[in-house]
Amino acid sequence: MQQRLSLTVSLILILLCASWGLQYVAVKITNTGISPVLQGGLRSAFAAVLLFLWMLYKKEPFFEKDNSFWPGVCLGLLFSAEFILVYLGISYTNASRASIFLYTSPFFVAIGAQLFLPNEKIRLIQIIGLVCAFFGVVVAFSESLFGVSTEIILVGVESIGIGISKMLLGDLMILIGAVIWGASTVLIKASSLAKTRPSKTLLYQLVISGILLPLTSVILGEEGITKLSPLIITTFLYQVIWVAFITFLIWFWLIRHNPASLIASFTFLTPVFGVLAGVLLLGEAMTFQLVVALVLVGIGIYLVNRPAVR
Repeated sequence: MQQRLSLTVSLILILLCASWGLQYVAVKITNTGISPVLQGGLRSAFAAVLLFLWMLYKKEPFFEKDNSFWPGVCLGLLFSAEFILVYLGISYTNASRASIFLYTSPFFVAIGAQLFLPNEKIRLIQIIGLVCAFFGVVVAFSESLFGVSTEIILVGVESIGIGISKMLLGDLMILIGAVIWGASTVLIKASSLAKTRPSKTLLYQLVISGILLPLTSVILGEEGITKLSPLIITTFLYQVIWVAFITFLIWFWLIRHNPASLIASFTFLTPVFGVLAGVLLLGEAMTFQLVVALVLVGIGIYLVNRPAVR
C-alpha cells in the first residue's frame, strides 16, 4: 500500500487547503453586497450548473439505480443546514475564527464513526488528537466569552430574549455547522453513497442547497443583493468556479487515486491559511488565544487523520 504522496500531489493539496482557507475571506467580503444565506444558495446553484455540464461532457449517468436517492436527499438537507449556519455565522464572527471552528469537523467524524461505522475503531493517537482539538476550541471560545467584544444582540422572542455577543453567536453557528459537516461525512460512509460516484454525491448537495437556501433567505427576510462591485463579483465567482466546482472535483479525484488517510492529514493546513488570510486581507487581530487555538486544532486534525503505522 502506498505510504507517501508524491511532491506534485502534496503541492496540489497545499494549494487546495490555501484556497479553502481563503474562502472565508471571500464569503466575508461577498456578505457586504449579497445576503449570507442567499449567497450560499446562489453559490450552490451556479456550481450545480457547472457540475451538470461537466457530467454531461464526461457522459456520466444521472439516474442509474444505485439506491442513492434518499441518502442523497438527506445529505443535501444536511449540506443546506451547514451552509445556512456557516454563512450566517461568518457575518457575526471573524473569518479567521470561522476557519478554526469549521475544521473541527474531522473530530466529529471520528466520534460518529465509533457510533455508526463498526469497522472503524478509534486509536490512541486519535484520542489524543480529539483532546488536543477540544482544548483548542475551549481556548477559542474563551475569547468570545470573556474577551473584549461587547456588542450584544438578542436571541429569541422579545419577552424572553437572551443577550449574547455577536462573536459568540457566530462561533456557535460555525461549530454547529462543523458538527453537521461531520454528520454528512459519516452518512456518506455508512450509506449507499459510499459506492456512488463522487460527482453525483456532490450534485445532490449542490442542487438541494441551491433550491433550499434561496427559499430560506426569503423566509428570513434577507435584503438579497444590495450591492455589486468588481470585488464582490470576483469573490463570489471565486467561491462558485474555483472552490465549489474545481477544487471539489480535484479533491475527489485525489481521494480516488491516493490513500484517503494520507490525503486527509493535509486538512490541518486549512485553518492555518484561513487565519493568515483573515489577518492579512481583512486586518483581523492575531490574538494570543487565536494562535493557541490554531496550534491545538491544527495538531488535533493531523493526529486524527494520521494514518496507522503498520
